[in-house]
Amino acid sequence: MPAILLAGPAAEPITLAEAKTYLRVDHDAEDALIASLITAARATVEALTRRALIDQNWRIVRDAWPASGLIPVPVNPLREILAVHVVDAGGAEVAVPADAFTADTARLPGLIRVARGGVPAPGRALAGIAIDIVAGHGASADHVPSPLVEAVRVVLAHFYEHRDVPGPGAAFPARLDALVAPFRVTRL
Repeated sequence: MPAILLAGPAAEPITLAEAKTYLRVDHDAEDALIASLITAARATVEALTRRALIDQNWRIVRDAWPASGLIPVPVNPLREILAVHVVDAGGAEVAVPADAFTADTARLPGLIRVARGGVPAPGRALAGIAIDIVAGHGASADHVPSPLVEAVRVVLAHFYEHRDVPGPGAAFPARLDALVAPFRVTRL
């Protein structure tokens, strides 16, 4: 079940100023590089943990409603369901009532319960269902667990210091695994 990013985070877990202080950079010549490395570091920590750090809008695409009535969410932590649409036989998107869905935001991975009798079948066999969700720890860096913010700093420093080093010399520091391990979301 693919997930498509609709809108990325409004902010990063660390600011450019915080990153420059952490990297001990006191000039502006590499601001663009450091800003792009912050984004890359966040994306790396998100990939390692299977978590969105700061709220992001995602679309989950499905072919059919599950027989179990439960949809495990591929992007976590699940915060809310924004909208659900099915594609009818004519190719038009039809909104499905929100009361047909319940979001279990306490679980990792999050689950969406579908009221099987309250949802129309998609009119298209492939990608006939679109579920738009918000996933993340919150709208700002203040909501991200501090070990994950530190993991972003560790990856940022690693990327900055090893930008020209290919191969085994560019392996992540061992402490990165210790920071992210408790936050990894396992697949169902």
